[in-house]
Amino acid sequence: MNNKKTSLLALGFLSSLMALPVYADAFEVAVAPSRLELSAKASQRLGQSIDIQNIGKAPTELSIRTLDWTYSNEGQISYHEALIPNSCRPWVTLEKNIIKLNAQAKRTFRFQIEVPANAPRAECRFMVAIEGKEAATNTVLKTGGANLSLPVNGRIAVAVYVAVGGAEPKLSIKQMNVQNVKGQKVPVATVTNQGDAHGRLEGLIEATDAKGQAFELAPETTPVLPGQTRTLALLPQALAKQTLQPLTYPIQAKGSIDWDKGSFKINQAVFK
Repeated sequence: MNNKKTSLLALGFLSSLMALPVYADAFEVAVAPSRLELSAKASQRLGQSIDIQNIGKAPTELSIRTLDWTYSNEGQISYHEALIPNSCRPWVTLEKNIIKLNAQAKRTFRFQIEVPANAPRAECRFMVAIEGKEAATNTVLKTGGANLSLPVNGRIAVAVYVAVGGAEPKLSIKQMNVQNVKGQKVPVATVTNQGDAHGRLEGLIEATDAKGQAFELAPETTPVLPGQTRTLALLPQALAKQTLQPLTYPIQAKGSIDWDKGSFKINQAVFK
């Protein structure tokens, strides 16, 4: 059999494998809280915990580890098993790496963060990943000279932020306009963080469109990391007992957008 036929057979085998269902235990796990936002000084030790519950009808075995992560200006998250530059994961000690939970069982999982004496003012960020036991290593199929990595279970990642030495965000809004977000044209705000810790927008802005329809604008609450400039959607929300109709521009927006250390006063027309 020549190399071309061998390659075609290998690709065909891989395609057929990917089309088949992967039989694995369901990942039925609930975790709280969804994130931790902490502060610490150099040489300080922090003890923290998260609650993990098996909401399934069968026992489950979970793998727990830390991961580094990065977040793009466009809001895309990437996980990193290897340590990234300036990673603070070496500061973290987990209670265990494997836990077993009976059906419907719940337990508190503990971990410690030990901030070094020479830690600079900065924000430590990492994920505590709770995974189906096999998900941490994946199933790797090798055939026909190709490697195919097949994750066989799920993952919940809890973001942990530790502001060390007084690290804090410093947000500013550069402009408001209208952009296409998930197929819908909505107001957006361009936000820059010149601080040394992440920040988030919060709050509601009163708004009225060109036809007099009253509604509210809720800012996207995903993080703006230090040094980032991100465009965040201001999502239209119907008032109580009202149905929001398609917006007619321009929109008049008035109110304030809050953030960790203050607020931005808004009083302007937003044009399409």
